[in-house]
Amino acid sequence: MTITQLKYVLAVAEHKNFTLAAEKCFVTQPTLSMQIQKIEEELAVQIFDRTKKPIQLTEIGQKIVNQSKNIVNEADRIQDIVDQQKGFIGGEFRLAIIPTVMPTLLPMFLNNFIKKYPKVKLIIEELNTAEIITKLKNGHLDAAIAVTPLEDEKIKEIVLYYEPFVAYIPENHQSFHKKEIEVSDLNVNEILLLQDGHCFRDGILNLCKNLGHDEKSHFQIESGSFETLIKLADEGLGTTLLPYLHTLDLPTKDALKLKHFAEPKPAREVSLIFPKNELKIHIIDALRNTISGVIKGAITFQNVEIISPLQKK
Repeated sequence: MTITQLKYVLAVAEHKNFTLAAEKCFVTQPTLSMQIQKIEEELAVQIFDRTKKPIQLTEIGQKIVNQSKNIVNEADRIQDIVDQQKGFIGGEFRLAIIPTVMPTLLPMFLNNFIKKYPKVKLIIEELNTAEIITKLKNGHLDAAIAVTPLEDEKIKEIVLYYEPFVAYIPENHQSFHKKEIEVSDLNVNEILLLQDGHCFRDGILNLCKNLGHDEKSHFQIESGSFETLIKLADEGLGTTLLPYLHTLDLPTKDALKLKHFAEPKPAREVSLIFPKNELKIHIIDALRNTISGVIKGAITFQNVEIISPLQKK
């Protein structure tokens, strides 16, 4: 059997379709099918149950797929070893960033990174945390920037920075004239949230659960962007919470409505995450160092309380 054949097996296992798997592997469907048939004949087992729609793994096929992932990863590591020995930092690197981090963080580090490491071809996409975890485990991403801790045994996390929550409170609100606010000042019935699927939303829900309220009747207005939440708050429809970096570019008239929390400030932990096999670790380290270098001047908060992004039951 060959590494290429194992990659074909993994593609069919993922897509559950020979034609689609062949497209993803950039080969014809007959070629892919023939190579998988060869490996099945060599092993004298059926990896796939072709009578099922979509195609399913057999019991022994699932074990073969699990081992194939390890073999393919270790084969890819050989190139990593060579690159590190040569001090070469380059090649394709697939990075995902969650929507509530990408607009503020990416412009801060991208130009510095591509100038310092011009041989790295960054392929960046915006994905939510659930999509990121799936793609990391399937080998379709090399790393991602997301809010942690995720408590996933297959994923390694390196903290980049801690980003406080900041309240946005319009002038007609009772807390507007306070210099700092406490979590207990929040009225959970009036907080405007991002739509479901955003981990920043889950962090706010977790923060408010500490107040002992029943959230079922709360958060009736939801939006897909912080800009919309700010406009809704200005219309008198409530208050909202923003990540600190998002507040730095607000117009002066909006910045006056920002209220910081008293210490320890509730904050989210933003990390660089990647599979524990640590493929392309030399590029991951380069990315971490670049981001750490630019973020130091923007975020200096130390006394914070980390709010988990994990949905609490």
